[in-house]
Amino acid sequence: MRQLSLVIVALVLGSVGSAAQDWAQWRGPARDGTVPAAVIPKAWPAATTRTWQVEVGEGYASPVVAGGRAFIHSRRDPDEVVTAVDLASGKVVWQQTYPAAFQKNQYARQMAKGPNSTPLVAGTHLFTLGVTGILSAWNVANGNLAWRQDYSASIDTSKLFCGTAMSPAMEGGALIVQVGSDVHGGRVLALDPATGKERWVTKGLGPGYASPLAVTIMGTRQLITLTNGSLIGLNAGTGAPLWSVPFPDEWHENIASPVWTGTHVVVSGTRQGTHAYAIALANGRWTATQAWRNAEVTMYTSSPVYADGRIYGMSSKRRGQLVALDAATGTLKWATQGRDGNHASILLAPRHVMFLTDGGALIIANRGTDAYSEAKRYEVGASATWSLPVLLPDGLLVREATGVTRWMWQ
Repeated sequence: MRQLSLVIVALVLGSVGSAAQDWAQWRGPARDGTVPAAVIPKAWPAATTRTWQVEVGEGYASPVVAGGRAFIHSRRDPDEVVTAVDLASGKVVWQQTYPAAFQKNQYARQMAKGPNSTPLVAGTHLFTLGVTGILSAWNVANGNLAWRQDYSASIDTSKLFCGTAMSPAMEGGALIVQVGSDVHGGRVLALDPATGKERWVTKGLGPGYASPLAVTIMGTRQLITLTNGSLIGLNAGTGAPLWSVPFPDEWHENIASPVWTGTHVVVSGTRQGTHAYAIALANGRWTATQAWRNAEVTMYTSSPVYADGRIYGMSSKRRGQLVALDAATGTLKWATQGRDGNHASILLAPRHVMFLTDGGALIIANRGTDAYSEAKRYEVGASATWSLPVLLPDGLLVREATGVTRWMWQ
């Protein structure tokens, strides 16, 4: 019986957000920004109505949803806060706090102190990674702490201005995290999700702020992520380094998460422009070769998405431009005039691409067009909206400066 129970637990922990309404991790069920068709309205409603709002504290972590609850990681300085909210009523089900003192670099004090990492729900656990590198596993039902790993000793913000930012991932039954700093170097770790014990670790340069991408290339499952000076590919099962290409930035601001198109890894930076790399295996050696570069499209904090043979993103040029690039060549297909904001969280609906700007505008643009075409626009934020929204069958959740709001379609 005990062996059967262990098998059941393992199967549960290996799943992430199986229910249709669940949005259990960074960038949604597939971790690629794709919104399930079942939660997209057949026709975009005329407006939205706010049904509830919960104050939780500051931060940039996106909310996640599982089992009829929303989970939010936030900060009430000097503590970090983890909150479970009933999705229907907006009532707080449980809340936990823990000390996480954090002094930001002087050049980044205009921004909040985080947390920056989006939580992950897998089975019976909610995993949070704090701005100082405190990784916690919480029981989703009651908020009890299951285990904790404290990596704060390896976090130095003399150059890693904003602290830890990657969002934990489940891959091959292991919990994947990336921690460290410019001073201490970086680590990509695979942990047992039930206990927090280390399965493997890969050491290298300090982390960027991006989150890893897991893809299968030529039969090999790989974790692709950014350090503070490179783009790397690791064997997802063992952590063994497969390939690496330099991706330096003078401020170590490698923030936008990479995207896989099926043939290329696309990555962008505010000073580097946008690059595509072809990943190949020949004679037992992996290589990453640049296929194209567009120096005029510079993605800063916004992670792009891929669909329709296009890369949809937000360039920091002209005070924020929504853009679409040809994924095969890097050629610009369309761009807005500019002044769209400092940031946009980007998601894919079946026929549209969605941009939530930091000014609270939810823009619904048509996909697959050769010119920018806007289908609908909603105002869904009274304060800054830097985090990914969560799409629900009857509306959406939006993380604002210090709270979370549920909006219903009218």
